[in-house]
Amino acid sequence: MDADYGIPRELSDLQKLRSQYQPELPPCLQGTTVRVELRDATTAADPSGEHTIKRFFPHTYGQPLAHFLRATAKVPDAQIITEHPAIRVGVLFCGRQSPGGHNVIWGLHDALKVHNPKNILLGFLGGSEGLFAQKTLEITNDVLSTYKNQGGYDMLGRTKDQIRTTEQVNAAMAACKALKLDGLVIIGGVTSNTDAANVAEKFAETKCPTKVVGVPVTLNGDLKNQFVEANVGFDTICKVNSQLISNVCTDALSAEKYYYFIRLMGRKASHVALECTLQSHPNMVILGEEVAASKLTIFDITQQICDAVQARAEHDKNHGVILLPEGLIESIPEVYALLQEIHGLLRQGVSADTISSQLSPWASALFEFLPHFIRKQLLLYPESDDSAQLSQIETEKLIAHLVETEMNKRLKEGTYKGKKFNAICHFFGYQARGSLPSKFDCDYAYVLGHICYHILAADLNGYMATVTNLKNPANHWHCGAAPISAMMTVKRYGRGPGKVSIGVPALHPATVDLRGKSYELLSQNATKFLLDDVYRNPGPLQFDGPGADAKAVTLCVEDQDYMGRIKKLQEYLDKVRTIVKPGCSRDVLKAALSAMASVTDILSVISSPSSVSTPF
Repeated sequence: MDADYGIPRELSDLQKLRSQYQPELPPCLQGTTVRVELRDATTAADPSGEHTIKRFFPHTYGQPLAHFLRATAKVPDAQIITEHPAIRVGVLFCGRQSPGGHNVIWGLHDALKVHNPKNILLGFLGGSEGLFAQKTLEITNDVLSTYKNQGGYDMLGRTKDQIRTTEQVNAAMAACKALKLDGLVIIGGVTSNTDAANVAEKFAETKCPTKVVGVPVTLNGDLKNQFVEANVGFDTICKVNSQLISNVCTDALSAEKYYYFIRLMGRKASHVALECTLQSHPNMVILGEEVAASKLTIFDITQQICDAVQARAEHDKNHGVILLPEGLIESIPEVYALLQEIHGLLRQGVSADTISSQLSPWASALFEFLPHFIRKQLLLYPESDDSAQLSQIETEKLIAHLVETEMNKRLKEGTYKGKKFNAICHFFGYQARGSLPSKFDCDYAYVLGHICYHILAADLNGYMATVTNLKNPANHWHCGAAPISAMMTVKRYGRGPGKVSIGVPALHPATVDLRGKSYELLSQNATKFLLDDVYRNPGPLQFDGPGADAKAVTLCVEDQDYMGRIKKLQEYLDKVRTIVKPGCSRDVLKAALSAMASVTDILSVISSPSSVSTPF
């Protein structure tokens, strides 16, 4: 099997054309001279978790942000790294495949070779299992030739990846020492980058010379925080899904007799569902975050959709398209509680065949109420992050079944006077995640690969490569790196009345912000989408022409560029230091003291633990 990795692909004419595309680098990364600026120490966004994070990450918490600047940048504290000795770097895919992953490796390889042709890049075969077993493939131009700008992870492959247990971390360390690696780059999402942070801390504690770098690559779009605006693969997934959804919308409008229930891959968060809704304008979307916030029951959701079907029937519309995120099932309070009971029993070794008899009375009642096919799927063993196997639970069929039952009841009672309700169900996930990556994902991933090299050249450990200002053209992107520990939060879990258990620090999936501009845009258009059939077809993935440079709606409407604003704040502070110094006039000093007193009072109130909302 290992012999299949890295072999040349058979490419179509389009794939050959795409393999010739050269991603664009921002000015700060062009050439061989890059400045790195390390400024103030970072801190946790939620002050209440800072002590715990610092205790778990004593060697890698509180490190400064890194900004990578063009050589001509006039920044006094920025240093040009002039020494580029030959280094050995390992890279692996960790987690589910996401379009653009290969370009991270390509960008890393190009950066390594342009700074020192003697640099070596080793790819681990089969993800973390390949790391533990020290199975490698040297990445060369020949190996990369048929994987540039291509989808999938098949150049190196992946497994059920994690580097979490003591044995796994020790095996990773043994591999890095045996292979004399100066750097280890882990490409993945929330869980994989949490693992990267833990590996980096362990390496620092034991003085292992290998530096660990994380890269935000996940189709779910849920690795988002103040430092990370977007994830490699999300743009592609949403564009491919949106075309499929739009095709279904056109079919619904043509036949005028079917309701399509479409479940979308994306794990616990609803980012993919939200973005696809804003791109393709289906009639309705049920976001898991809305359900959780309003504590909607499965009955509430059924009634909500049935009311929408009835409202459309009153406008002589007996068709429609409804999107459901795959994480919806875990957002329904009573179903989540049922899953918790089931998972607890499975972990105790209880057979799936006998679990129903050991559930609590209320859980047993809910379990028996659900259709047989859903019961079977809820009994699947949970994932490594304790969540249900969401891709295997056919939530769309469950909701369609319940809606059909209710609509038939209303039809019989005479409260619904439309045509007989007919549902068709789809699950869109695997169809999109192996797609050719979009132009944005090609560029973004390639740039992140370059940044990985500069993180290692700056001798930084436990950092994630970051790019901000992404909604603008690549020549305006801001490149940097942030300590992964600064992105962590500490969740608190109830363990009975009056008892709270504090969890370990981790990156947690960012959910859709119901106060954000993207959700506001959805809310403003919800009624129009529901009743007016304003279906929009963005067409197939574009590599040239008017749609090639289109970016995710949710990326463009949000007001981001955190790293750029931090840089701007530092410039203001530097300017204040220049103006207000010994010898300045009394008026200048008085004005500065008054302004700074007001600013610090406001910031102290805003940043206090009681007023800080915990990041998702």
